[in-house]
Amino acid sequence: MSDVLSQIADILEQRKGMKADSSYVASLYAKGLDSILKKVGEEATETVIAAKDGDAKQIVYETADLWFHTLVMLAHQGLGPDDVLQELERRFGKPGLQEKAERAEKF
Repeated sequence: MSDVLSQIADILEQRKGMKADSSYVASLYAKGLDSILKKVGEEATETVIAAKDGDAKQIVYETADLWFHTLVMLAHQGLGPDDVLQELERRFGKPGLQEKAERAEKF
């Protein structure tokens, strides 16, 4: 895993035990899953808008926000970036249509 992702994951775990007024992440955890999901949705929308506008700096900025809030969501659910990276690794080398068909069979 990237050093940055690992460092963020560690910090997100540390924030779980903190008081809501001590950090932004701690306040998100205190508000619960629905608030975290709302932030992920907001950031996804802002990322789409940035991409439509075609401003590279804004696309990177909004994608960073989206990734960060997604990492918060994962941590809240007891997951981390390694879980997602392992899934991506599992899919690596499979044709996209094959992977999609296999996924449809599971669900």
